Amino acid sequence: MTILPSSSLLSLSQRKLIYPSSIFAYSTQIRFHLGFQIMNSTSKSEPKSVASSTVYQVPGPDSHEMDSIAEKTFERYSSKTVKRNGEGISIVWFRNDLRVLDNEALFKAWVSSEAVLPVYCIDPRLFGTTYYFGFPKTGALRAQFIIECLADLKKNLMKLGLNLLIQHGKPEDILPSLAKAFRAHTVYAHKETCSEELQVERLVTRGLRSVVLSHSQGNSTSSSSTHNPKLELIRGSTMYHLDDLPFSVSSLPDVYTQFRKSVEAKCAIRGCIRLPKSLGPPPIIDDWGRIPSIEQLGLHSERATKGMRFLGGETAALSRVTEYFWKKDLLKIYKETRNEMLGSDYSTKFSPWLASGSLSPRFIYEEVKRYEKERQANDSTYWVLFELIWRDYFRFLSIKYGNSIFHLGGPREVEQGWHQEQKLFESWRNGCTGYPLIDANMKELSATGFMSNRGRQIVCSFLVRDMGIDWRMGAEWFETCLLDYDPCSNYGNWTYGAGVGNDPREDRYFSIPKQAQTYDPEGEYVAYWLPELLTVPKDRRNFPGKSYIEQVVPLKFGNTNRHHNQSMARRTKFGGRQSGAQRR
Repeated sequence: MTILPSSSLLSLSQRKLIYPSSIFAYSTQIRFHLGFQIMNSTSKSEPKSVASSTVYQVPGPDSHEMDSIAEKTFERYSSKTVKRNGEGISIVWFRNDLRVLDNEALFKAWVSSEAVLPVYCIDPRLFGTTYYFGFPKTGALRAQFIIECLADLKKNLMKLGLNLLIQHGKPEDILPSLAKAFRAHTVYAHKETCSEELQVERLVTRGLRSVVLSHSQGNSTSSSSTHNPKLELIRGSTMYHLDDLPFSVSSLPDVYTQFRKSVEAKCAIRGCIRLPKSLGPPPIIDDWGRIPSIEQLGLHSERATKGMRFLGGETAALSRVTEYFWKKDLLKIYKETRNEMLGSDYSTKFSPWLASGSLSPRFIYEEVKRYEKERQANDSTYWVLFELIWRDYFRFLSIKYGNSIFHLGGPREVEQGWHQEQKLFESWRNGCTGYPLIDANMKELSATGFMSNRGRQIVCSFLVRDMGIDWRMGAEWFETCLLDYDPCSNYGNWTYGAGVGNDPREDRYFSIPKQAQTYDPEGEYVAYWLPELLTVPKDRRNFPGKSYIEQVVPLKFGNTNRHHNQSMARRTKFGGRQSGAQRR
């Protein structure tokens, strides 16, 4: 097997594309334990057919270069003027914000205290099962990605004079106990929007109320002799801040274009938070805990053996931005390549780091604006921001519509006659439908934890419209597998794809023949993931007849000359959910 840096995957990326959740998508050489050969190609073009045993690192730079990129970026975003004026100890509860740069919770904790205790809770509920169908809530590939994010966060905090306390258990048990032991006056954290995460926030708040500190403890200015630690939640996961929107969440437009035009015209994007170069000292702790192994999380180790392998952590995230924008200069052609499916450079691949909070969307915005100033501004540079606005939109919709985004009928309570036939679903999940374009995408998802946005739309349409299967089965399987899973994007997009989303116009059918002809005309993508098709003539790879397995269902619209398919469909950004409270 050959492992290539992502820089060698570019030829296919010079065609054309159309979208996002691919806008956003583990591994650096020192992390490889399997002894694969790593090829140091830096070519900006790739062969037309890629060896089926090739693994591509994302990002491509080696560990030394990535550390250098991160250090320079942290230097640019440091502040020499910010002053500390607090007392006592504050806690930072890291959740889906596994970064240092532009982390307002970390900043506020530092400003308001004399010492900061960063904490990450390994919540067993994240490794339970999904709500309706009992799939693993977090698959092994995403768990490994999160492990690497934690290791990198700990490293970067230590460079700033802090550390990361790793605790196994529920936040509502751990945080009140720590607040009591360290007499912490405040727990700072980023606020989430979906029911499971909101329930945890309520339980933490309740637990902190049971902790009683004397007036001389903590940072209270209260006149009473005792007080309780408080939970201060900060919204920091979107490019546009919720408080800056020109309408209330309850009045959020149900059509994306109306939302986008309004925020672009009336809202400003806040600048990134700048931290001092030193955040220490931390409290004195004998045992900071260890980053868990995949086995300690109850999972079995999995490694991508072909396709893309993503390295978790903020250092890798910042390196990917530098690589894609500045080193390879691909931002200027993003809009033309974003709809491809094969390779590492047809889109930004930022989504796994955005989902884990290792990468700030406001930092991406500032880098885009810097690129436009120093190099060029065009439709492609704007389109990256266009995709980030989609991501914001889905998060805000999850606040407006609550648990209905998890319900069968969606926000509009649409009634459809879906079924839950297990054998048929398994053919889709395992990539054995008899349709190479579907099967290749599903095998890529299982092998790497990633799928192009174009692929996500196609497999969703096939499951829901051609197979007639309950869309929630597909959404929960994505929840298991995706590296870039976050609940708002994943379930928001599945409701759109199933025709039950908040916008009644978003009810599209993706014709497999048309999609194959447009986005994989020579069958390169399907042959990469289905090597048995390599010997089939290129123009027949997507419909190889008896040279491939039997088709499990007929297509709803199978004729390539029919105009029922609406392949020019709007760019939904499939992504996922990172934990979940129950969806009722």
